[in-house]
Amino acid sequence: MVTIINYKERNTEDGKSFFVLEVQSGIEMVQSQTTGKFYATARKAFLSSTFDEMTCKALIGTQMPGTIVKEICDAYEYVDQATGEMVVLTHRYEYAQEQAVAVSQKPIFENFTPSVDVFSKNGKHNYEPVN
Repeated sequence: MVTIINYKERNTEDGKSFFVLEVQSGIEMVQSQTTGKFYATARKAFLSSTFDEMTCKALIGTQMPGTIVKEICDAYEYVDQATGEMVVLTHRYEYAQEQAVAVSQKPIFENFTPSVDVFSKNGKHNYEPVN
């Protein structure tokens, strides 16, 4: 599940504005590569939408099925707003819908295996066919 936590206004190349929804996954624990200690985080991604600002604002807090996955992409520069450090990244996070898991099930008539033990034998221990 992901939760819509915010929205932002963006502009297309030709200057038209539209809104994107910011979605966040559940909490996950990640181990620091420098200190080896664990910290809690959540993945975030943006979804383009056709909604107006009022609808986007009303959708904040809505949960929907899906997950946020790490996707490999061309290298780009990113400035960490907390530290001001510039890093080169080769991934981004994308929203992915949950796929329905196809369950292999036999047709009902193949699942039915009668047991003669549950039927009355009329006091007889062995079946004797009638001729």
